[in-house]
Amino acid sequence: MLAVGRAALLDLDGTLVDSNYQHALAWYRAFRAHEIVLPLWRIHRHIGMGGDQLVAEITDDRVEQRLGDSLRKAEADEFAPLRGECAPLAGAKELIVELKRRGTTVVLASSSGEEDLEYFLELLGVKEMVDGWTTKSDVKRSKPHPDLVHAAMEKAAATEAVMIGDSRWDIEAATKAGLPTLGVITGGWSEQELREFGAVDVYKSLNELQTALDETPLG
Repeated sequence: MLAVGRAALLDLDGTLVDSNYQHALAWYRAFRAHEIVLPLWRIHRHIGMGGDQLVAEITDDRVEQRLGDSLRKAEADEFAPLRGECAPLAGAKELIVELKRRGTTVVLASSSGEEDLEYFLELLGVKEMVDGWTTKSDVKRSKPHPDLVHAAMEKAAATEAVMIGDSRWDIEAATKAGLPTLGVITGGWSEQELREFGAVDVYKSLNELQTALDETPLG
């Protein structure tokens, strides 16, 4: 039995907000504007990585060195008008309310920029509920490196925590930081995949996760 986690570190995109596919489209358009055409499915498989990692991972180090900053700016510009199409995933706010009711510290472990994070905090209606959040400015390296998880742990002032995320990148970052992960398939990764990458358990929705909280390390 895993140790009880007193803090919950929640990923944002694809976990609390249905935004992974909008991010994938924004990256596709950003690459295409720089005359790099990539299959959309391949970009989607890397959503969850921060932009500092994604460019080189999908292309190569030469593209990162030559165009990395321009591509990241282009993606942010392309994503901004798509934010209005993003919606909270069912049960997102209710899960946070229940975690807080149980006395759990809740921190959003996100590599979003400040503007996107503020937008989604308002959209979710949880800004006054959560105990803190991270942005890309908090770390030099985003997921799958553990830096973001460590930063979220510091903001939670916790020694024990559980990650809640939707992608392999969340799981890998948490594992490197020594934390277990509860997965949700809301970002487009399958239950089998998330389990294979090391998730302790996987749920079809945040509502299902909330119902099963007593059976998890956050119980």
